[in-house]
Amino acid sequence: MRSNNLKGIVSILIAVIAFSVMDAAMKRLVEHYSPLQVSSLRGLASLPFILLLVAVQNRWRELKPVRWSIHFLRAGLAIAMLALFIYAIRSLSLSSAYAIFLCAPLLVTALSVPLLKERVDMQRWIAIAIGLGGVFVMIRPTASDVVTLGALAAFTAALCYAFAAILIRVASRTETTLGMSVSFLTLIAVIAGLIAWPSWVAIQSQHFAWIAVLGLTGAIGQYFIIEAFRHAPASVVAPFDYTALVWGAMLDWILWQTLPDSRMITGGTVVVATGLYLIYRERAVSLSAA
Repeated sequence: MRSNNLKGIVSILIAVIAFSVMDAAMKRLVEHYSPLQVSSLRGLASLPFILLLVAVQNRWRELKPVRWSIHFLRAGLAIAMLALFIYAIRSLSLSSAYAIFLCAPLLVTALSVPLLKERVDMQRWIAIAIGLGGVFVMIRPTASDVVTLGALAAFTAALCYAFAAILIRVASRTETTLGMSVSFLTLIAVIAGLIAWPSWVAIQSQHFAWIAVLGLTGAIGQYFIIEAFRHAPASVVAPFDYTALVWGAMLDWILWQTLPDSRMITGGTVVVATGLYLIYRERAVSLSAA
């Protein structure tokens, strides 16, 4: 059980890194295409990489869904999350929207207790609370931004994410990782593409490299986030979503020459420290149980 938790933690860390690079690619592309078109391109570009893995390993049988309802529900939650977050960043400052949305890992932990019957010990609650405190040090929302329709949209988007994460845990009991990845990317590509079609813009050749990066990192992230929730309880892996802030700061510096301020450095240090503590604790318990 403890070794599975460590596999889940490693998987979520890989997924977060991949998704951070994917978000950087999306930030480049959204300067030229609509958010829904970029979302559709994410699904279309990631599918070939996932299907290549299936073909190389001859795992076609794993693509057959057992419960279609779960796949459609998960895709619906993803579309809702995207639409709500876009509304939030249109009416709020980006930092305020991020601050509210990043309560999602805490929501996952809280929801895992009644929905998945998981146990969360006091040490983990304390570590999560400290990590969340680090998030607010980095992106502290102003009081005037909190009680608005935009804030409600950001919080609801976070709630959609949390339910989707819980759904992965439930779906993994009957669905394969590859099956969930392929159905998710296909449905996102089709649904977002249909919505974006009336304003679809022809792809420029100089953006193909970014689309390739989008596809590869999206496929890697999609595979490993499902593996994370398959191997470990949601309450264990969810807090490591906070490490995305650190990778985001690094990518901002590398790609856009934007240096983090003192709040970003202080908060990032807290987030990394709490994440390392959770890894250390899981490893220590695993060794003592061996």
